[in-house]
Amino acid sequence: MCFGADFPDFYFSVPPAERTKRVELTRDLCVVDEEHFFIRARIEIPVHDSFEPLCWNVWTSLSETNFIRANEVWNEPDRVNEPPYFGWLQTVIPGYADTLNIRTLVHTQPVGTIPRVEVIEANHPLTLDQQHGISMDRVIELVTPLLH
Repeated sequence: MCFGADFPDFYFSVPPAERTKRVELTRDLCVVDEEHFFIRARIEIPVHDSFEPLCWNVWTSLSETNFIRANEVWNEPDRVNEPPYFGWLQTVIPGYADTLNIRTLVHTQPVGTIPRVEVIEANHPLTLDQQHGISMDRVIELVTPLLH
């Protein structure tokens, strides 16, 4: 099960009439005003007694240096050897309080596979759920509002 966001939350700070001039957006990357850099990645939350995790396609910020590096190695098989990139989560995740701007690490994956996000915000419920997994009841609680 995978849910997600089409845009980083920061995108919505740009007035709609200005977006074509100020925002560069692809399926996986976003740049705002040539100074704010974002990458689309995936948070996977293990589900107890299930082989499939609950997935959230999210956006995280990257430093300009890491954004440039991610682009340099985007199509390189060796990109899996990159150290993780630090970023701030830029997606509101329903069912979790205050997910904007929590600490993350973005781990590159094989070419063609969306990067993986490790949530590292100390004691945040999303961090704890990613580390310890959640029950199927919690999955239902999280996704039911999204299906209506």
